[in-house]
This record gives sequence, C-alpha cells and structure tokens, in this order.
Amino acid sequence: MTSIYLILVTKGFTTFKNSRQLSCYAGVAPFEYSSGSSIKGRTKVSHFADKKLKSLLNMCAMNTKKCDPELKLYYERKLEEGKHNLTALNAVANKIVLRIFAVAKRNEPFVKLIT
Repeated sequence: MTSIYLILVTKGFTTFKNSRQLSCYAGVAPFEYSSGSSIKGRTKVSHFADKKLKSLLNMCAMNTKKCDPELKLYYERKLEEGKHNLTALNAVANKIVLRIFAVAKRNEPFVKLIT
C-alpha cells in the first residue's frame, strides 16, 4: 500500500528532484528551530506534510526496525543518543524514504549490506 501511494503521490518519482524534498513532503525530515544565532527548542517536522504518507511511513518504520538489522541498529543508536522513541522512529522513516528514492532514481534493486 505504501509503495502504491508513493508512486501516485510522486507521479512515478518525477515530482521531486531529490530525496530531501520527498522527505519534507512526507513529514519525516526534521527542521531545527532557530532564532537569530541561537538554536532554541527541539527539531520539528513540517505541519504541511502529507499526513497519510507520514502514517504509512511510520507503520513501515515500526515493522522495519523489527526485520531489518541495519535499521534496527540505527534505531537503537538513536535511542542510546538520548532521542525520544518517536524521534528515533521518525529517523528510521526518513532512512526508508532515502532508500526508496535512491532505488527509484537509480533504477536498480536494493542491495542489503548486513545479512
């Protein structure tokens, strides 16, 4: 369901020039809150995001952290850094978007590094 929705939203991955734009649209790219030279508060995601896509990616991230050893290590590393559970989950969702965009643009299958 997520793959079909992504293909429809991105019009076959032709709408966005890079993965960062797709991450922003999906609502999984964090933005720091800054005022002048000081950084205040936590990083936040855009409230203009496609909420349906964000929820689908969060469901994928929850399943991926159980099945994919590489992303599981990434998730656990974020938790060890002191990140909140949902922030770490959002980071995993962002990694998924980056992987999807890379596979779609390169037109090559995904190669798993850790078995």
